[in-house]
Amino acid sequence: MLQVELVSLQEEDKEQFIRDNQWAFKYGATEEFGMRDDHFEEDDQIISRETIERSIEEGAAYRIMADGKKAGGIVVSVDGEHGELEILFTLPECHSKGIGYKAWCEIEKLYPDVKVWETVTPYFETRNIHFYVNKLGFHIVEFYNSHHPDPGDPDMTEEMDDQFPDGMFRFEKKMN
Repeated sequence: MLQVELVSLQEEDKEQFIRDNQWAFKYGATEEFGMRDDHFEEDDQIISRETIERSIEEGAAYRIMADGKKAGGIVVSVDGEHGELEILFTLPECHSKGIGYKAWCEIEKLYPDVKVWETVTPYFETRNIHFYVNKLGFHIVEFYNSHHPDPGDPDMTEEMDDQFPDGMFRFEKKMN
């Protein structure tokens, strides 16, 4: 049985973590749209270095290890009973092995005081939507788009039109 564990991100692994994250997101978009994809934040990347670095700085970052090998990463931020899943990725060669699910279960164990988890994902990321809703038990609670931007992120309206013209879903998972 596959052993999955979370290891706090070490400074010496930060650069590879960022590259792995960008590759995983780009791979997902390429799978969905082929090489015609234009949902990039910067330099042909779906998620910018700045976004990843900010998430790591402001949250808790973990390397997902599967049987002792790097398989992905996860970044969460927690404020009391509220948690945000900032980033969750598995390397493309690790997809469909239950690694993301097991990593999420470890996050829930690490943060038992969180009552509500929240995350967002683009409309086009059907693989993510399936994972969050059908595997992890999140619920879609809001649909951000150019007519209904995220009220907590006033700069998102322009970004939505440019990068995510089809919108973004906001998910919540209420813990028992």
